[in-house]
Amino acid sequence: MTGVHGEPGTASSPLPLPTRALALESGRARQHLASDEWRLSSPDAEAVAAVLARLTAPLPARRGTAERIRATDRDRRLQRILRTAVHHLDAGAVSPPAAALLAAVARALSPWHAAPNPPVAAAAPRYGPVPGTPEGAVPPTEAGEALFPELTSLFTALVATRAPGTVPLTPPVEPWQARYTGRFRHCTRLATGVWAADTVACPECGGKDGPWTVTCDWRRVTLGCPCGTVNHRHGLAFSEMWLVLPES
Repeated sequence: MTGVHGEPGTASSPLPLPTRALALESGRARQHLASDEWRLSSPDAEAVAAVLARLTAPLPARRGTAERIRATDRDRRLQRILRTAVHHLDAGAVSPPAAALLAAVARALSPWHAAPNPPVAAAAPRYGPVPGTPEGAVPPTEAGEALFPELTSLFTALVATRAPGTVPLTPPVEPWQARYTGRFRHCTRLATGVWAADTVACPECGGKDGPWTVTCDWRRVTLGCPCGTVNHRHGLAFSEMWLVLPES
């Protein structure tokens, strides 16, 4: 998938985007489409159409725009795609293959979580920089925009499966497991700009730092503690877990 495997970095942004999951899930989606194994359900269609609208949204038409303002507009468009994907992912209504694809899009665009306009509340979710990214490095805008053509093509093809009278089909998605050493933060938006955040702890031993065994079937996430307790009542949204895990 052109543009998804990681574009060469610029002098100011030498590292590629985290696009391994996106390449994998995009390839799977293409295979499902080619074999007519995936026809979107209503929640899937709503989510895919929303992301597609963000992908194809033009930049604001500004007369005499300074280069700095135009750069901000470009980054804000990438940020809106990320937030739209996360919104539908965390709503919990989409099917597992749609959740996997939305999560992969969000991971690839995670450098724009706080750029150019970070969440206003101190407790708002923070997804750390790509490992190895120099402190203060700006997101590689060109690399993010390089994802647009193939993603637009894929999401357009997915939307087309929602023709009137068609019966939804959902292909199976393999569960996965990962190890994570560190803390998970569960964030709750109480009102506009008002957030609360709690660190996830093992209900038995109280441990917060893992190493956790994270198991996900794209409908439920479980956290396995070193003490042997397996917890699926932690309250974590998909993005609060998925976007902090290292790419594998």
